[in-house]
Amino acid sequence: MTREPGVDHPAEQSEAEVTLAGLGISVSTRVELVGNGVLTLRPSVGEYVEQVVAAAGDQAEVFWKAAEQTRALPAEVLQVEHGAAPRWRLQITGPAEVSQRRKAVRARVALPIEVGYGSIELSGETIDLSEAGIRAMCDALGVPPEAGARLDLVLHFEDGALAAKAEIIRVHPRGARWLLSIRFVDLPDKDGDRVRRRVFQALREERARQSD
Repeated sequence: MTREPGVDHPAEQSEAEVTLAGLGISVSTRVELVGNGVLTLRPSVGEYVEQVVAAAGDQAEVFWKAAEQTRALPAEVLQVEHGAAPRWRLQITGPAEVSQRRKAVRARVALPIEVGYGSIELSGETIDLSEAGIRAMCDALGVPPEAGARLDLVLHFEDGALAAKAEIIRVHPRGARWLLSIRFVDLPDKDGDRVRRRVFQALREERARQSD
């Protein structure tokens, strides 16, 4: 079956957004190649810590502009190449369709946090924050929590603490620290509103710094 560039998949040398399921992270990419159901992408990952964003096996959605609409398709990360010119290879896993979904907005926010799992208590700080979850650096202690482990999370906002149930997506050891990708679980609406306000505050502050 012939696939139409821009309709069934993003065209080569076009821009596409990749959202990693469960992480609340969207990354701008350039589409280098499309062939045999595989997208080869050049992500813009300079803002992320040590380029640790995607990993093989991650589920993703790819978004692109087509005429007057945004289209999307599901995919799975096959391979990640790091270095000065990182590349991601994604396997298309389903048909493209018009996208109506609102994507989580993410902002770089440094907040003190406490992470509890079992009898272990970790402390650290967030790297970024979205309505879907956080990425954070914590001091390593004991055995790293496995993907899917449930957590008791406390974020210390400037106006007081927010306690939330959460789940580990991924752990990357970094010497004496761990880089944790965490998603919120059943976050109450009032707490979600509070997270959203803090995200947009951080975005306003970032824009103000860039305009100075």
